Amino acid sequence: MAKIIVVTSGKGGVGKTTTSASIAAGLALNGYKTAVIDFDVGLRNLDLIMGCERRVVYDFVNVIQEEATLNQALIKDKHCDKLYILPASQTRDKESLTKEGVGKVIEELSEKMGFDYIVCDSPAGIETGALMALYYADLAIVTTNPEVSSVRDSDRILGILQSKSKRAESGEEVEAKLLINRYSCERVENGDMLSVTDICDLLGIDLIGVIPETQDVLQASNTGMPAIYLEDTIVSEAYKDVVARLLGENRPMRFLEPEKKGFLKRLFKRG
Repeated sequence: MAKIIVVTSGKGGVGKTTTSASIAAGLALNGYKTAVIDFDVGLRNLDLIMGCERRVVYDFVNVIQEEATLNQALIKDKHCDKLYILPASQTRDKESLTKEGVGKVIEELSEKMGFDYIVCDSPAGIETGALMALYYADLAIVTTNPEVSSVRDSDRILGILQSKSKRAESGEEVEAKLLINRYSCERVENGDMLSVTDICDLLGIDLIGVIPETQDVLQASNTGMPAIYLEDTIVSEAYKDVVARLLGENRPMRFLEPEKKGFLKRLFKRG
C-alpha cells in the first residue's frame, strides 16, 4: 500500500507546490516509485514547477470522470524514472473533485500501479480542493512561513485535519509534521520573523525541516525544476534533509544559525 502524504497550509504563497515537488522528487531519487498530484483545479502550477507543462494532455479530472486512464494522464519526470506527475485541470470547476473519484485514483495508483508514495499538493485554505487533498492522508506536512498570519492559518488546518479526514472519521489521527519555509536567521535575530522555537510552540507538532530563504527557489521555479535537483545549494540540501527524516533517518536541523562570514567577506563588507 502506498503512503499518502498531503502538503498543506492555511495560507497561500507559502511554498506548498515547491515543497510537494521537491519531496516527491527526493522520495523518487531514493528509489521509491512516487506520484505527485496537483489538487489545485483551475489554477494548476505543479506542472510548471516540474517543467512538464507542455506535455499535459489529460489531467486529474479527466481521470476521475473516466475521460482518460491514469496511464494516459500520468507524466514521467524528465530527471527521475520513478517520479510521475498527475496535473490538475485548468478549465474545470473545483467541485469536479469528489471523495469517491479521488479515492478511486489513489487506490489504482497504490494497488494496481504499485506506487510507494503519493504526494498530494493541496491548494491553500479550506475549499473543496484542499479538503479532497487531505481526506485520504496518512501524513500531513503542514507548511508555514515564519509570520504570525501564516502560523495562525496553519493551526486552523491542523484542526481540519483531525476532524474532516478519513482517519478522523474512524477515530484515528493524521500524523502531522511541520515544515518552515523561507526562514531567514538574520531577520529572526532582528526581530522581523518568528523563530523556529516560537512556531513549534504555537503549533505543537514535530518539526521535519527548515527551508532557508534563498533566490535558488526562484531559479528552480523559473527553470521548471524541483529545488531539490539544484545540486550544491542550501535549498537542495535542506529538502534532502526533510526527505531523509521522512524515511526515518535522524538528521540534525541545519540552517538555523546565520552564516559565518569569512575574513575576506567581512573585509570587503567594511569597504
